[in-house]
Amino acid sequence: MKFLTGVMFAAALVMPVSAFAQDKPLKLVVPFAAGGPTDSLARHLAEGLKNRLNRVVIVDNKAGAGGNIGALEVARAEPDGSTILFGTSGPLAINLSLYKTLNYHPLDSFEPVIMIGALPNVLMVNPKVPAKNLKELVAYAKSKPGQLSYASSGNGASSHLAGVLFNNTLGTDIKHVPYRGTGPALTDLIAGHVEMTFTDVLTAAPHIKGGTGVAIGVTTVKRSSAMPDVPTLDEQGVKGFDVSVFFGIVAPKGTPESVIATLNRAFVESMAEPSLTKKLEGQGIIRESDTSPGHLTAVMKNEIAKWKDVVASSGAQLD
Repeated sequence: MKFLTGVMFAAALVMPVSAFAQDKPLKLVVPFAAGGPTDSLARHLAEGLKNRLNRVVIVDNKAGAGGNIGALEVARAEPDGSTILFGTSGPLAINLSLYKTLNYHPLDSFEPVIMIGALPNVLMVNPKVPAKNLKELVAYAKSKPGQLSYASSGNGASSHLAGVLFNNTLGTDIKHVPYRGTGPALTDLIAGHVEMTFTDVLTAAPHIKGGTGVAIGVTTVKRSSAMPDVPTLDEQGVKGFDVSVFFGIVAPKGTPESVIATLNRAFVESMAEPSLTKKLEGQGIIRESDTSPGHLTAVMKNEIAKWKDVVASSGAQLD
């Protein structure tokens, strides 16, 4: 761990678990509905925390408003280490620019605990599109300005903003077609009603293996273990193109540093377990090597700045 030094670091390492409010369970708030990839990952991590913290750990799904409802609950919670947020790119970065009103601030309302990792997206096209790599796709799109379209799971979704960033970066004019969810978007992609989409590697994998979709490139700097043979867009010349869903743990502002240190250590040790490592890889998660709280802050600042301009150019604005 890199975020404490000297006496403070030593104190954090020997701090007893009893420093937490032991009369309370640890509530890990997931700001999305049960059953999705975020919820699944949170539940895997919760299992590891139970033994290391010697306390009950409850996964509490608080879905709504793109993750804002759950995030606000944690922001308003008592800063004693009993309530923490399993946050993602939306509530911890993008939503600050996307929503007209946000009753919390990703940086000002929370104390960072740890960056867990990221779930890559993949740029996938219909098999009838005459392109097998990024260079061919860009050339094809530029030969038909305004005539191609990409599907997203809705206005303001990462799949929407990924397309905006793609157009802005590569100078293409591919039209956005929003759907009510990933399922309908993929249905129309497979049917050929739209030419491309950005979706997470786990959702895309069966379609790529089955031949109903063609992978152009993974949208993270590192390749995904779920698609090790698919090159990244970065490898194909778009340096630094990184559109993924990051996962980070935060606590309410004012949570003591000693409590943050203990939580951080518990997550680090849990993620080091071979069984959990296997589960994370199975979900296509790229593990984060820097587990210090300060690194999560840096990631959030970078993501907030990056998506501010993208959201502005997209014209997306939600109430």
